[in-house]
Amino acid sequence: MAARKYDAIVIGAGSMGSSACFHLAAQGYRVLVLEQFDTVPHDKGSHAGQSRIIRKAYFEHPDYVPLLNRAYENWKQLEKITGEQVYFKTGLLYCSPLQHEVMEGVKSAASKFNIELKTIADPSAFPAFSLAEGDAMLLEPDAGFLLPEKCIELYLREGLKRGAELKTGERVLEWEREGAYLKVLTNKSVYYTSKLIITAGAWAENVIRQLSVPFKVTRQVIVWVEPENPVDYVPERFPCWLIAGENINGVWYGFPYLTGDRFPGPAGLKFALHYPGDETDPDHVKREVTDAEILSITNEAKKYFKPAGAKRVAVKTCLYANTMDEHFIIDHLPGYDGDVTIACGFSGHGFKFASVVGEILADLSVKGKTNLPAGFLGLKRFQQKA
Repeated sequence: MAARKYDAIVIGAGSMGSSACFHLAAQGYRVLVLEQFDTVPHDKGSHAGQSRIIRKAYFEHPDYVPLLNRAYENWKQLEKITGEQVYFKTGLLYCSPLQHEVMEGVKSAASKFNIELKTIADPSAFPAFSLAEGDAMLLEPDAGFLLPEKCIELYLREGLKRGAELKTGERVLEWEREGAYLKVLTNKSVYYTSKLIITAGAWAENVIRQLSVPFKVTRQVIVWVEPENPVDYVPERFPCWLIAGENINGVWYGFPYLTGDRFPGPAGLKFALHYPGDETDPDHVKREVTDAEILSITNEAKKYFKPAGAKRVAVKTCLYANTMDEHFIIDHLPGYDGDVTIACGFSGHGFKFASVVGEILADLSVKGKTNLPAGFLGLKRFQQKA
């Protein structure tokens, strides 16, 4: 039987791959998505865990803000197409010394792009947080959270409705140029494509191979707790939050109390530290979380977020794929004349961008370029540092 040929093959059906699938299929391209795990979404990579923060006052770099504006538009489009809600507006509370680099970055991005921020003059308005003298509170009203698993499910569903194909349980063993096509060999079959998009998350280095930019895959621990009065923490009454300080490596972040049919997953307040954890092999991750690890996390977190010391209801691990500068990589892979496009190294802050990254990948793959301002995420920045 002749091997099947596609306009585009996407390796990885997670955050970015599902979005790329939809954006390509919506333009009429014949798309195949290959996923190494048997189920999509799955809990082995970076996208699982019930919720992800979305915000615009981006302290990491103001160049992300135009992409975030487009991401908000695309998430709204997904909701309109499907009739399903994936974005929940709760606001995001920033707690930090005013002169801290995180707070400075938030204020700078907000000023440059006219993003609304509210100063919380009375800290007692949010008694769940323990502020040090000199700390300040800013609220970004239009921030909130997304449901990652649901987003992925909807993008894949809509892509399949438009003619895309999804193969689960197919691990890519190798790929190479063969004549006018790219040949992709999996553990089950062989396929040919004009364009290849690699969105393999923590497995990116294994699949791309030719990429000379180092990655560090790290194991991250997330905790859910049950507060004494859950009604005080529901999304209608309590924001997402982020805490930075001179004595904190990274930032603490968390969510309102989520439960019920709208928010499948653990019922509780979810929180974690955004900072690279222990380095790991994505195929051999220590998934069990020890009591000592949990105690260390909760004891540190409750210095800043009082409910962190409440009854634990769930823990899980996820993976970060970290670049050297903690910024994403979205570009053509050198040596393939624009026929191979990669998106990787999202460094633990990528999911909110998935709706726009899929659009960028579709543009780069079939048009060779994109009008969206993503050039600062290209590979050239690493060559400049060399």
